[in-house]
Amino acid sequence: MRKILVVGPSWVGDMVMAQSLFMRLKESGDCDIDVLAPAWSLPVLARMPEVRRGVAMPLGHGQFDLRTRWRLGRELASGHYDQAIVLPGSFKSALAPFFARIPQRTGFRGEMRYGLLNDLRPLDRALLPMTVQRFVALGQPRGEVSAPPAFRVPRLRADADNQRALLERLSLDTARPAIAFMPGAEYGPAKQWPPAHYADLARLLAAQGFQIWVFGAEKDGEAARPIADGNPAVCDLTGRTGLGDAVDLLALARAAVTNDSGLMHVAAALDVPLAAIFGSSSPEHTPPLGQRVAVESLRLPCAPCFARRCPQGHTRCLSGIEPARVFAALVPFIGEERR
Repeated sequence: MRKILVVGPSWVGDMVMAQSLFMRLKESGDCDIDVLAPAWSLPVLARMPEVRRGVAMPLGHGQFDLRTRWRLGRELASGHYDQAIVLPGSFKSALAPFFARIPQRTGFRGEMRYGLLNDLRPLDRALLPMTVQRFVALGQPRGEVSAPPAFRVPRLRADADNQRALLERLSLDTARPAIAFMPGAEYGPAKQWPPAHYADLARLLAAQGFQIWVFGAEKDGEAARPIADGNPAVCDLTGRTGLGDAVDLLALARAAVTNDSGLMHVAAALDVPLAAIFGSSSPEHTPPLGQRVAVESLRLPCAPCFARRCPQGHTRCLSGIEPARVFAALVPFIGEERR
């Protein structure tokens, strides 16, 4: 059985999409897959049956610290891996597999990684426009990528025991169907639908008999407050759950409304019907990989700009998407679920 170390990405959504690579590796033959990843992502990896174990990266995003990376590599050497697949394109992400002396070290060309990686692949961005396609392509034998590879969509498994504990701890009632809101966006405000629009949508949904669970980190509380203000149907969960908890609770939602964010990809991987709102980013590059998805985007001439803040200063690509439009996109899903 081959042993493969995957150096994982630093974003929640990318880590979810990496599951498609893990599926491909398992389909290609018996193998054990370990993933070197930021500590925060370990609960997500624990909900992927293809992953044997997650290995916490001891350094934060952007930290170099050559000595720590050398020590990490020497620790990884005891794993006797046959191959390392490096998903990030940075120089530093390729150091640990090199120091671990893993025989085959695979990744795309980038940041002068010649020597660190001995199985360098050219990245044809036109051939592989989607992030998930690029990940899966690295799982194929060298020279076999002449067309966008087929891939299986991510499928996370919720922890039922943790679900029950969370419902009790947070005093959540599932008798009334819940719609999940994810109003945060780690990348920046150019990806955030206005909280006032979320609040209007929450009122529309509450009038139809739904409750709303708002997910996010503690810093997303600023976006959650105007949604919950004056609406008893809204439960603000921002800052009250870890990432693994959010995965398990999202699995209980009837549908979700989300910005282009990591939790968008989590909801899609749980097969939760969702309305995904895109502003500065592109649904052609990182779409939610679900079966029941409505992508809402105005596709303005200035979009996608991929900026953290709107270069024009107006963010019309988001504010122009009216709550009634998103509600209409949800109707086929919530009608189906209620039946």
